[in-house]
Amino acid sequence: MVDYHAANQSYQYGPSSGGNGAGGGGSMGDYMAQEDDWDRDLLLDPAWEKQQRKTFTAWCNSHLRKAGTQIENIDEDFRDGLKLMLLLEVISGERLPKPERGKMRVHKINNVNKALDFIASKGVKLVSIGAEEIVDGNAKMTLGMIWTIILRFAIQDISVEETSAKEGLLLWCQRKTAPYKNVNVQNFHISWKDGLAFNALIHRHRPELIEYDKLRKDDPVTNLNNAFEVAEKYLDIPKMLDAEDIVGTLRPDEKAIMTYVSCFYHAFSGAQKAETAANRICKVLAVNQENEHLMEDYERLASDLLEWIRRTIPWLEDRVPQKTIQEMQQKLEDFRDYRRVHKPPKVQEKCQLEINFNTLQTKLRLSNRPAFMPSEGRMVSDINNCWQHLEQAEKGYEEWLLNEIRRLERLDHLAEKFRQKASIHEAWTDGKEAMLKHRDYETATLSDIKALIRKHEAFESDLAAHQDRVEQIAAIAQELNELDYYDSHNVNTRCQKICDQWDALGSLTHSRREALEKTEKQLETIDQLHLEYAKRAAPFNNWMESAMEDLQDMFIVHTIFDNKHTNYTMEHIRVGWEQLLTTIARTINEVENQILTRDAKGISQEQMQEFRASFNHFDKKQTGSMDPDDFRALLISTGYSLGDAEFNRIMSVVDPNHSGLVTFQAFIDFMSRETTDTDTADQVIASFKVLAGDKNFITAEELRRELPPDQAEYCIARMAPYQGSDAVPGALDYKSFSTALYGESDL
Repeated sequence: MVDYHAANQSYQYGPSSGGNGAGGGGSMGDYMAQEDDWDRDLLLDPAWEKQQRKTFTAWCNSHLRKAGTQIENIDEDFRDGLKLMLLLEVISGERLPKPERGKMRVHKINNVNKALDFIASKGVKLVSIGAEEIVDGNAKMTLGMIWTIILRFAIQDISVEETSAKEGLLLWCQRKTAPYKNVNVQNFHISWKDGLAFNALIHRHRPELIEYDKLRKDDPVTNLNNAFEVAEKYLDIPKMLDAEDIVGTLRPDEKAIMTYVSCFYHAFSGAQKAETAANRICKVLAVNQENEHLMEDYERLASDLLEWIRRTIPWLEDRVPQKTIQEMQQKLEDFRDYRRVHKPPKVQEKCQLEINFNTLQTKLRLSNRPAFMPSEGRMVSDINNCWQHLEQAEKGYEEWLLNEIRRLERLDHLAEKFRQKASIHEAWTDGKEAMLKHRDYETATLSDIKALIRKHEAFESDLAAHQDRVEQIAAIAQELNELDYYDSHNVNTRCQKICDQWDALGSLTHSRREALEKTEKQLETIDQLHLEYAKRAAPFNNWMESAMEDLQDMFIVHTIFDNKHTNYTMEHIRVGWEQLLTTIARTINEVENQILTRDAKGISQEQMQEFRASFNHFDKKQTGSMDPDDFRALLISTGYSLGDAEFNRIMSVVDPNHSGLVTFQAFIDFMSRETTDTDTADQVIASFKVLAGDKNFITAEELRRELPPDQAEYCIARMAPYQGSDAVPGALDYKSFSTALYGESDL
């Protein structure tokens, strides 16, 4: 049951009242005047008096039980005025003057007068009802006084479609029972005799409690008992009448029926208020839960992305060169695999992270919540700085890889050239030492000697021609040593062997020439033709070998890695494409956030265009954001009179992260906030107060009864214990919780 608080209107209850009251169809005073005239003739009808006694007694007890007491006999129990004053305190929520505890008649009269004075102070003029009649136990006057209290505190404030009091209650009954067959509420007596109207009211609001289709109009006792029992069990409405009392009279008592029906009105209207309050709280909590989920997702994604960057940068900064080009080629392939496979998802994650952050900030602004501040080191700017470091390390690693591969390719080319020249030279020198040591000239004829001399001269020419190749071999070996070739030891060993062999050939050649010249004097005519042949054949053979070397050099040169036509690779094109996709996604997110703001704040398309034109005009650098000086000029142009303090306040709203820049999104959020009303902490507190039955605290049981399970547990987990003087065990502080939702205190 709910308390009924007095209004400030003044009505006169009694046969002499007049004037116009609220609602349609005449004044409340006229209505009461007719009631009192009718009471003089009919109130003492035994059936009506019995119905009024039961109904009024039950109605009084429904309120007195809140104070831990009740009445048994309505004539006797109000005679000393004590329970009457207590009843008025419970239903009004106000304190009455302290009662007198004496048992003399004068004490009882004084207490009743205090109660009647309080009723009169609420705008009710009591006519023909005095304290003496109540103290004497006058049944008619006592019932009339209780009826006056019921009218004032339970019926007067009922208002439906510009009608109030009795007419408002009747109209409410008609509206609620209109869809039901066999129900036609035209009054507060015979329209309720068959019990269908009571069942229809319950079924309209709580259909699960009544099987209306099974009720029969010709069984009024069953219908009435069903409605009264359900109302007492599930709606906390005490049973105020017996079905037999209503069915057994030609015309049930109107006051009794009105009192009973008013309890249904207040029970269902209170439930509707609680439902409305619960819906508001559910909406606010849903927004807060969604925002918290987005914050948790941002923190998780930011942490994962930063961890990946921290793991990747050391790999990109590892510049330890490998010995072979195959090992470096594998590093290059790993780097390409990183570019193709591993990095693109992280680019998407970074873009999605920025989109989520901007969307979250927009939702927080639209729901009047404080801006989200990520954990230290996880700001968008921190992630961008780390990402920039990654990009720089990546660029440096790529340049190092390519340079190192070029170096190794040059080394391989030089090493291959060394091997080829060394092989050619070694093939040429093969057998030469044995030839020079051979003493064939000792048994040769003159012609043979001349031939040997000519052959030796040809060999000397050939030997001189090979001098350049030996010097080239030594020079290549020296360059390989300077470039730190991994196989320098073998190169040096081979080069030294060639040089030693070359020196030996020179010495042997000189010795053989001396021997041949000595013999030539004896056999100078020998071998003339052989010498001529040797002179002609040697240059040709040398040319053939040089041509072969040139062809081999050309083949090696054309296998170099560089593309002489361009410095761009497929990786450069792929990176540019990924950056284009990221920019498009970021732009789409900005437009979606502007649409979200426009729809949530009710901004028209013309207003949005006007905001954009103003912003672009003062965005001098055309970067999509402006510095504080340009933003101050924009505000002044829109009519703001700004001092430093006011401007600093506005800057803290549009730039909560103190970046020194104002984006277009922050500008439209600020402009829409100036003209749009949103949910506030006070509204949420008022809604919680309705659910708490007007208390300064709320219990877990009340939250679980009024809110969905997940949101009820969300509140219970976050509400602090209530510390007020009126606290009960398990009391929760919904006020501090509500202010924390909007950033006005800590949650």
